[in-house]
Amino acid sequence: MRLIGHDGANFGVVDREVALKKAEEVGLDLVEISPNADPPVCKVLDFGKYKYEEQKKKNEARKKQKVIEVKEIKLRPNIDDHDYDVKMRAMRRFLEEGDKVKVTLRFRGREMAHMELGYQLLQRVKADFESSAKVEQEPRSEGRQIVMVVAPR
Repeated sequence: MRLIGHDGANFGVVDREVALKKAEEVGLDLVEISPNADPPVCKVLDFGKYKYEEQKKKNEARKKQKVIEVKEIKLRPNIDDHDYDVKMRAMRRFLEEGDKVKVTLRFRGREMAHMELGYQLLQRVKADFESSAKVEQEPRSEGRQIVMVVAPR
């Protein structure tokens, strides 16, 4: 196995017994760093401290991760202009925060006879966000509602 000392010095390829003896001399542990290498690489170090630092690195990486949420905007086919603007402002805020937005268009009663109005409304939403967002899932009908998913560019 290839042995690396506690101070980073390379001892070259040595037997297991020699490596264990060197680790014992310093009062530290012999840890296999990369078992798949040819020959395997071992290092003399304090194993508790090594595990602690690995955990710290993992936590730091998790802290920097951004979890993408899917926010939902619910619309109706006969929405007024001002109400539409309010919903679009909320949608723009969600997209700026890096979240995906699920636009749900609900139909009630006789509105089901005019599904094309719903598709026109979703095309309007699509056109308004052409530059800042991409459509991840095209509008499709699911029973009494039409659903479209939009993600930030």
